[in-house]
Amino acid sequence: MFGNLFNHSREKGQHYERVAETFLKKQGLKSITRNYLCRYGEIDLIMKDGETWVFVEVKFRRGGGFGGALQALSQSKLQKLRRSIYNYLQQSALHNVPLRIDFVAIQGDNNPDIQWIRNIT
Repeated sequence: MFGNLFNHSREKGQHYERVAETFLKKQGLKSITRNYLCRYGEIDLIMKDGETWVFVEVKFRRGGGFGGALQALSQSKLQKLRRSIYNYLQQSALHNVPLRIDFVAIQGDNNPDIQWIRNIT
C-alpha cells in the first residue's frame, strides 16, 4: 500500500524536477546533475550559470493551500540543503567557487506556474 504511494510521490517529484530543469536551461543554465544524495539529504538540481555553481531546490504544490509551493521551503530543509551542498563541494574538490542556492516553486498541474527565486540565502 505505502510502496505505491511512495513510488508515485517520488515519480511526481522527479517529473517536476525535470520541468524545473528544462525551465532553467531555457534561462541559460547548464545542467550538471540531478538528485544528488548524501547522508545530509538531497540536492534536487545542480547547475551552472556561467562560472557560478547553482544548487536548486524544487517544490511542487497542486494548489495554493497552506501557502502553496512558495511557502514550502522550511528552515530545517534549507539547513539540510546547505550541509548537502558542503558535502558535494568537498566530495567534488571544489574550493572557493562562486555559488548560490536557488528555489523553483511550481504550482498547478495542467498549466503550472513556475517561479524562480535566485540566491535564497
